[in-house]
Amino acid sequence: QVRLVESGGGLVQPGGSLRLSCAASGTIVVFNNMAWFRQAPGKERELVAISSINGATNYVDSVKGRFTIFRDNAKNAVYLQMNNLKPEDTAVYFCNRPSSDWAWGQGTLVTVSS
Repeated sequence: QVRLVESGGGLVQPGGSLRLSCAASGTIVVFNNMAWFRQAPGKERELVAISSINGATNYVDSVKGRFTIFRDNAKNAVYLQMNNLKPEDTAVYFCNRPSSDWAWGQGTLVTVSS
């Protein structure tokens, strides 16, 4: 059974940075496309970034140039580096496959506020 554990969220001022981590167990990240999602209060969960096994990355327009998804295959982990954060980035962030067919973790809360 796949288990995903997200961490690294917190309170940050606009313009600040955070790095989110996703530790996976029960699977091997290097053999899977991986993604970060987020769910803002009162909104549906949205796909934010994808890291493909061929090395390609894709981002939703709202985070392009600010967020970077990358993986550490030795640690079986996926990360999301978030720079120049904006209040509209406030959400609970989750990792999963792009198909989101694994059980969701608890997510990690990112709050961007002055």
